[in-house]
Amino acid sequence: MIRLGSLAVVCAVLGAVAAWAKDKPQPAPQWAVDAAKTPTPASAKDAPAVVLLDEYLITVDEQNHAVERERTAIRILKPQGRGYTHCSVGYDVDEKLNYFRSWTIGTDGRQLQAMESDFTDRGAYAAAVLQFTERIRAVNPPASDPGAVVVCEIEEQLRPYMNEEDWEIQSSIPVVTEALELALPAGGHYAESWGKYAPVKPVEVGQNHLRWEIKDMPALDLENIHATPPWRALAARMSVKWGDAAVNGAENQWRAIGLWQAHLEEHRPDPTPEITAKALELTAGAPDLYTRLSRITDYIQKNVRYFIVARGIGGWQAHWAADIYRNRYGDCKDKTTLLISMLGAVGVRAYYLHVDSNRGVIDPSAPSLRGNHMITAIELPEEDHDPRLLARAKAANGKTLLIFDPTDEETPVGLIRGQLQGAYGNISNGADSQVLQMPVLPPDASGLLRKGSFKLTADGSLAGDVAEVFTGDDATNERWFIKDNDATQMHEKLEKGLGADLPGVAFKGFEFHKAGELDQPLDLDLHLSASGYAHAAGPLLLMRPRVIGSHAHIVPDVMEGKARTYPIELGHPGRWRDSYDITLPEGYTVDETPNPVEIDVDFASFKSSVSAQGNQLHYESEYVVRQVEIPAAKAADFRRLESAILSGEKGTAVLKKQ
Repeated sequence: MIRLGSLAVVCAVLGAVAAWAKDKPQPAPQWAVDAAKTPTPASAKDAPAVVLLDEYLITVDEQNHAVERERTAIRILKPQGRGYTHCSVGYDVDEKLNYFRSWTIGTDGRQLQAMESDFTDRGAYAAAVLQFTERIRAVNPPASDPGAVVVCEIEEQLRPYMNEEDWEIQSSIPVVTEALELALPAGGHYAESWGKYAPVKPVEVGQNHLRWEIKDMPALDLENIHATPPWRALAARMSVKWGDAAVNGAENQWRAIGLWQAHLEEHRPDPTPEITAKALELTAGAPDLYTRLSRITDYIQKNVRYFIVARGIGGWQAHWAADIYRNRYGDCKDKTTLLISMLGAVGVRAYYLHVDSNRGVIDPSAPSLRGNHMITAIELPEEDHDPRLLARAKAANGKTLLIFDPTDEETPVGLIRGQLQGAYGNISNGADSQVLQMPVLPPDASGLLRKGSFKLTADGSLAGDVAEVFTGDDATNERWFIKDNDATQMHEKLEKGLGADLPGVAFKGFEFHKAGELDQPLDLDLHLSASGYAHAAGPLLLMRPRVIGSHAHIVPDVMEGKARTYPIELGHPGRWRDSYDITLPEGYTVDETPNPVEIDVDFASFKSSVSAQGNQLHYESEYVVRQVEIPAAKAADFRRLESAILSGEKGTAVLKKQ
């Protein structure tokens, strides 16, 4: 989902800002002068910049409409710290910008106010498929040199239909003081939830006026730390709610969010006669539930283009199913709406499932509207045990739900891509709304079977063919590769990839098979040769039996034995198998082969072996991943696994001339 705005309001707001900027420059307010005097803490000496103050005030009226004011002061410590001082704010038709002011306070106390020419205004998103009106206004502060403090003050009216704000309490630079104030009307109430941080008790600074304050928040710095969950999944945050959203307890807050979503989308998926007729046409003669689901999901994947035209609440509320079906385009909410509608027309219930495109961003212990994507949860009958429908989750009400993303055009029904496996989402199902964990699929749901047959010559040249069979997430990735590239680009990229294993490769050609059949494995045939693959050492030839491909997942900081704090991302479960037969040059026999390798560390396993029979050398390996991520405590096991994989893949065979 995206948040959208109005071009008409943009023009009005810009006119007001320009008129204000022509007035005589004003001195910085006292709060800014005081904040600029804050000393830089010793803990921030190596940072490019430091936030001296970041303070929010949310004022809620009797109708639960809110105005938010932010005050920020940032000291530049290094030249590269200038980028942290470009304050910005998003706004639209329902989230109107009241004012945006900025000053730079130099080390000598001299003040420079940002004028209209220092501000820029642009659309919030650059993708051509997203036609929206939300805008972002940003400042490029004058005299932003090391030592200077840039202060910004912004006030805007929050969306009237939303009673929640996320407080991002951790940044990629240190924060000295940060605070959130909530001023409620008489009789008003609130609720809070905290993620990746221990709750802070608010202080009542006035009647129904609360203040949360945090001191000395360290930066979340992921530089040179690899294979971690996304930054947004690790950063500390707090969500504050008022009005109808302010209920106690995580379970109740998730239910309130689901009810809000259900109210927003009420009747929008109702099928029209045209939708019902099409759904019945697609499922006519279908022998089972899987086939009915597959025909409808495939239709939406192939016939409803991802494209959005929306404004204001349209960033959260779907269009009517009838309009989506007629226009043949929509965003993630729209595709889910049409899918719910068509499934409902053939007697299958389905629900909205609000997720994020990256695992870990939605925290089950911290209820909020965080999440940038909408997918579908399809209710399955209890008697259905079709092994093709793997992406199953059990809801708190006992129902079995099949998770499916209709926006993902290359993943068939029954599967979900790796980024969603193990992640959480909020299902909108009335009183049964809840936070729901999506499944982690078994290893056999995805992977690659690679078989190669090669011939080695006495001068070390190698030539042969490789047949690859992709399944699950691996097939999805290859299908996106086909969709995003023409034949020339595919040839160049495949050749470049092969060149990493085979220097001097001559890539003769490739053919993909069954690319359009999502419920079938994807086949790829490669034809190649490489000079100098084996290296002469007197009467011997030295060569690597593992010809192409690698399962090594190198994470430099972990492999170097550095202390690990964050989980290690493994990607997605799968089973990857390699099998290569290499015909030896005439007159040569196998004198030595690498030792077999076998290791199992619970979350993954690897084994490889090399054997010789007659004039052929045979290599085979199997790599199995069972989890999507592992805790930092298993870093030593991860190192052992990767070391074993590298040993098995880099082993050398020795050929001897008779």
